[in-house]
Amino acid sequence: MDITILLRGIVIGFSIAAPVGPIGVLCIRRTLGDGRTIGFASGMGAATADALYGCVAAFGLTLVSDFLIGQKFWLSLIGGLFLITLGVKTFASRPAESASADSPRGRGHVAAYTSTLFLTLTNPATILSFLVIFAGLGIVNETRNSFAAFVLVVGVFIGSALWWLTLSLGVGFFRDRFNTTAMAWVNRISGIIITTFGIVALFTLIR
Repeated sequence: MDITILLRGIVIGFSIAAPVGPIGVLCIRRTLGDGRTIGFASGMGAATADALYGCVAAFGLTLVSDFLIGQKFWLSLIGGLFLITLGVKTFASRPAESASADSPRGRGHVAAYTSTLFLTLTNPATILSFLVIFAGLGIVNETRNSFAAFVLVVGVFIGSALWWLTLSLGVGFFRDRFNTTAMAWVNRISGIIITTFGIVALFTLIR
């Protein structure tokens, strides 16, 4: 096995996950409000979606990628509406009396995971990013056999997961400094940002 394929997959996964978007804001908000494990579970949902889209690009599944790109309008519509709903709920949510306990506070790890998995899968830009990066770097030509493509996808998942682990652990260090009032403002600001991402997504479709 060429270890460079795995390493390149890790770099690509980390690079695609790192830019702060609605998922990043959501992960930060959940880490501060509900603890590192909930924040990391949220990130792992995005990492799983990255691996799935990376799989489509690495294995050259053109039927799947063409279908997803063809459904860009509906995926963006559903994702935008979901972001707005999530943003409004985040804005209106009440913080816990204490942010010191690392507990899910009613929101399960599965719910945190599935929500970000859904959000990432309904973002057509993700699959386009993988297709462009893989083609631009000539990686597709290097992964003609199934094992090499599998190794690349594993690398993408590891790289994305590393970013979300780093983010949730890093933000978690500041969690004890946020009292109820501060968390209320975190909820409001996060809600506004997430809602804005959703509105922009819908506005782009209309335009």
